[in-house]
Amino acid sequence: MGGPRVGLTVGELRAVARAAFGGGRVLVSAERLAGGTKKGVYRLTLDDGSTGVAYVWHPAEDYWPARAAPERDDPFGHATGAGLFAAAHRELTAAGVRVPRLLLAPTAGLLPGEVAVVEDVRGGTLQHLRERDPRRAEVVLARLGDAVRSMHARRHDRYGRPGSHGPAPGRPVERIVLDRALRDLTEAAAGVERIAAVRQRLADALAERCAAVAPRSRYGLIHGELGPDHVLVDERDRPVLVDIEGAVFLDAEWEHAFLELRFGDAYPALAVDGLDGHRLRLYRLATYLSLVAGPLRLLDGDFPDRAGMLAIVAHNVTRTLDQLA
Repeated sequence: MGGPRVGLTVGELRAVARAAFGGGRVLVSAERLAGGTKKGVYRLTLDDGSTGVAYVWHPAEDYWPARAAPERDDPFGHATGAGLFAAAHRELTAAGVRVPRLLLAPTAGLLPGEVAVVEDVRGGTLQHLRERDPRRAEVVLARLGDAVRSMHARRHDRYGRPGSHGPAPGRPVERIVLDRALRDLTEAAAGVERIAAVRQRLADALAERCAAVAPRSRYGLIHGELGPDHVLVDERDRPVLVDIEGAVFLDAEWEHAFLELRFGDAYPALAVDGLDGHRLRLYRLATYLSLVAGPLRLLDGDFPDRAGMLAIVAHNVTRTLDQLA
């Protein structure tokens, strides 16, 4: 994990701007944008007022602590890097889902690490639009629902990251989710007394829910972390998905457990038919545990918004315990 991030300078990003926009315009400012725990995000402004957004993948831009390499068939590995971005961008575009237009394909050599430049979608996030203009947000939400359904309709007979090759995965997804949730439970119990007090009950609930899940052999494309803060709004009120490196072919129920949580009373606009209730029960509990253990892991480092992470922990401790009711 990198240390405190001071951000790249105009001088350091000038070659990136030339590669993305050509030599006729000059980079005049580089503004580090909020958010992003795994990559640096910079708004590039040129002397004619045009803008773009640079994504920078480098260990110094990643707040997460170093982890052991994931097992071969684990679709939940640390989702960062230009390769994952490029594959996800291609797959989502093929599914008809709006993502930022590429101005500079991911490349190495211009900076330490890798960099890409995309269009600057200036309409803000769907999260902010819902606060600012709920009626307009309803239109965007309806279009996001269409995008979600288009993603999930893009099917594959094996789970995993877009573009991945090699032997077919071994363990069923629900077993991977169970094993991951049990690890998250161990970490959560070590840091939260209320979780520690019911640790065995939670472990039993996870095992029971996993046992109820029937086998599956087809998987849909999901974003992986689709909250309203990962949806930008363009000038035509179309939703634009960002932070796409976690896109993966997986059970749609994994996405919908997260969508329910993040969109709340707006979730019906994103709902799909035919979800498996048993998978949803397992994946809800696993999601809540991951949103306790994950932020606690991030807080072991130098992540600056500690209050925000602690709030996520507190909310999801409550959600986890409510699953035992």
